[in-house]
Amino acid sequence: MPIKNTSNVSTFKDLGIAEKYTKGLSEMGIIEPTPIQLQVIPMLLHEVTDMVGQAQTGTGKTAAFGLPLLHRIDTKKNVVQGLVLCPTRELGQQVAKQLFKYTKYSDKVFTEAVYGGAKIEMQIRNLTRPTHIIVATPGRLIDLVNRKAVDLSHVKTIIMDEADEMLSLGFKKELDQILSFVASAEERWLFSATMPHGIKEIVNNHLSSEAARISVSSKNQVNKNIEHQYIICEENEKLHLLMEMLRNVPDERGIIFCKTKVAAQKLTKQLIAKNVPADTINGDLRQLERDKVMRAFKNESLRILVATDLAARGIDVQGLTFVVHYQLPDQDEYYTHRSGRTARAGKRGISLCLVTSTELKVLKYYEKSLGIAFNQVK
Repeated sequence: MPIKNTSNVSTFKDLGIAEKYTKGLSEMGIIEPTPIQLQVIPMLLHEVTDMVGQAQTGTGKTAAFGLPLLHRIDTKKNVVQGLVLCPTRELGQQVAKQLFKYTKYSDKVFTEAVYGGAKIEMQIRNLTRPTHIIVATPGRLIDLVNRKAVDLSHVKTIIMDEADEMLSLGFKKELDQILSFVASAEERWLFSATMPHGIKEIVNNHLSSEAARISVSSKNQVNKNIEHQYIICEENEKLHLLMEMLRNVPDERGIIFCKTKVAAQKLTKQLIAKNVPADTINGDLRQLERDKVMRAFKNESLRILVATDLAARGIDVQGLTFVVHYQLPDQDEYYTHRSGRTARAGKRGISLCLVTSTELKVLKYYEKSLGIAFNQVK
């Protein structure tokens, strides 16, 4: 079971992670385990078990499941031993990249990411190389299985990351199908921010009735390196205040969040008109268009990305110093996810809310439900 007392645990080595991985973590600036890592890693390292973990995006889930998974891999066997399912192409690429970075000083563990929106022929070619772990979106994995391009018969560990998001994207049937493909797997680990009925069905149908259950309280979910700020203003003052803020930090980059696609597109046009290099991503963008925007943002030809909540799932861009909540989200878990785009890898960041006086009560609710404190600026 998970270690009961973590008061004396301060490093990944204390949790049992091998030095060949802690060296890579240190180089990435990942030094102190997060609450979900403290609970999950010792259990998954030392037990073969099914597990349900409830935690928000940005709480360190990738290391929580990725490090125990890497300890499971026998690099002498050139077969697929681990399978990670992700809702989006971006999250899949991000998970595969993190696993690669963790293994910088270890025996080579080969990870392949497969996802829709890219040429399947190239992915089939890549899978002919030695592959120990596959990170996949559900639809593309089923296509590859149907083409007999991937052998899942040796998979021992299957991980479902952001399972609730896979459900909201309509992948319930595909998840059931994939879990039936790997019915002989020794363990299944499911991570989800929320536990809707569909997730409970998957747990009941495919995981052991004795599956371990880990839940990180919301008060531990927000990165402590983020400073939460707010400015009280009228709706028609928001653009002016945003421009003022951007002028005060001319060399810094960030993400601005809107609730709707229409609002995000309108704000992007306004920023471009004021000579701010900006673009938007929303759920309606085709994958090629989305990739083009994300490439421009990552190579810094864009300073600002304007995003809606669902479109921003899986975004991991280093060096972002701020996020701005131009419109507050509908749910507190979205606030956690939005804020987590800054202050990555141990750095500090600012999460700024532009709110009307009537929205102050929402911030009070966040303070209570998320265990954070907001500072008023201006």
